[in-house]
Amino acid sequence: MSESETCLAPTDLIDADNPAIAAFARRVVGDETDPKAKAIRLYYAVRDEFRYDPYGVVMDRDHFRASACLERGAGFCITKAGLLAAAARAEGIPARLGFADVRNHLSTARMRETMGTDLFYYHGYTELKLGGRWVKATPAFNLELCEKFGVLPLEFDGETDSIFHPLTADGKKHMEYVHERGHRDDMPFEEISAKFREIYPYMFDKAIEGDFTAEAAAESAA
Repeated sequence: MSESETCLAPTDLIDADNPAIAAFARRVVGDETDPKAKAIRLYYAVRDEFRYDPYGVVMDRDHFRASACLERGAGFCITKAGLLAAAARAEGIPARLGFADVRNHLSTARMRETMGTDLFYYHGYTELKLGGRWVKATPAFNLELCEKFGVLPLEFDGETDSIFHPLTADGKKHMEYVHERGHRDDMPFEEISAKFREIYPYMFDKAIEGDFTAEAAAESAA
């Protein structure tokens, strides 16, 4: 298969052929036919209709499936990127996943204590092929969370890469891209799981209890 054909095909974890994924994508794009316009609608739907929740991560293969993120109504950067990729493929837009290690200067104190670091391995985003070129889209942080944290929300115009800002709205450090890991045509669960087991072994015990958005709001107000 060609690159575009591979990035249109459903997989086990980017399950673009799942009826719920197809129905979600169709609802969002409506009667729009232009690929760029469809991609923009899908981006904002995944960004804002699905709460960013790093505490709800379960290190189980089924948890990383796009339709599972859709059903939960929440996810973290990797699973939300997978959902956007699946929805895009369902609408005929070639999509794949990109990964990078990032230093997050705005995680909550509890999150940093739990992780033991502010370095997030395998931060995930989506790459969409629009107008003959690949464009990065990062639907991780929903608008409500950005407002609580004082972070500029990531916009997407279908033409320029949408990646995390280095600074917050008031000039504080936000996100630093430390190491690019490239793109994958499918969700590399085993690869991610092996790294997380090495760096974040606590994630394999149980999901963290808590409300990340509420913690972010409380720390920002302090």
